[in-house]
Amino acid sequence: MADDGGKHLEVALVAAERVVWEGQAKIVIARTTDGDVGILPGHAPLLGLLQGGTVQVRTVNDEYFVAAAPDGFVSVANDRVSILAEQAEMGHDIDLEEAKRALEQAQATGTDSEDEQERVRLAEARVRAAEQAV
Repeated sequence: MADDGGKHLEVALVAAERVVWEGQAKIVIARTTDGDVGILPGHAPLLGLLQGGTVQVRTVNDEYFVAAAPDGFVSVANDRVSILAEQAEMGHDIDLEEAKRALEQAQATGTDSEDEQERVRLAEARVRAAEQAV
């Protein structure tokens, strides 16, 4: 642990081909198939399936960010939080208007196939992340 006067989490948000963000945090909030989970230092070990598309982080420097991560896993052990997603993107990097257009197009295409459903989930997550990052 760093000598910062208190405990913190070591967090890594990883997409399929790159590390999206890593650093120290006070709290991580993610939605899993079992509901929203707030992860603080000392949290019990956890392995969860992400659902809902966004992950929120408050860093040790009191910076706040949200990332779109529609599908993946969250793992917690020994104050280390790993968020592994096929696709992940920082909310402040997303153009909100473009994300809304992509969502409209994905919804217009339909949700009959698994690929179409995945496109809608990703588009919804990107819109939520961009809105929360503003």
